[in-house]
Amino acid sequence: MTAYIRWVSALSRLAAVAALFLLASAIVVVTQMVVMRYFLNASTVWQTEYVIYALVAMTFLASPFVLMEKGHVNVDLLYLQLHGVARQVIQSLAGLIGLLFCALLAWSGWTYFEEAWSYGWTTDTVWALPLWIPLLPLPLGIGLMTLQYIAEIAKIWRGEPA
Repeated sequence: MTAYIRWVSALSRLAAVAALFLLASAIVVVTQMVVMRYFLNASTVWQTEYVIYALVAMTFLASPFVLMEKGHVNVDLLYLQLHGVARQVIQSLAGLIGLLFCALLAWSGWTYFEEAWSYGWTTDTVWALPLWIPLLPLPLGIGLMTLQYIAEIAKIWRGEPA
């Protein structure tokens, strides 16, 4: 299980790096859009759509890393009052609920991605971006988050600090 945890942690870090590049690219595109619109009086076509999709993709891709680093919002009133096995059980139960939710979301996201790919769907804008491109980060990011939940549950039962 140690190899699995290391492997999933490495993938989560890699996805977080990809998310950082998406954020940086969104910043560059917003800057380019401002220069085009306000200094050159030119119209912009794809920039707003790109920034929206990049930021949403960044959110999905960074979420497994945030889970690994214990950065998600927690309500820990009950958790802090428990010790030993009771704490492990409550952590595991919360992890299993998150795992189930993420697995279902990844599966439905994959189905949506696959339909967009198969039917050649595009966005309803002038840019007409193939819709599978902005949909891909959902099953990738949340699928990786599902794997990260498994690793986090394993860490709980190995006695690693929470």
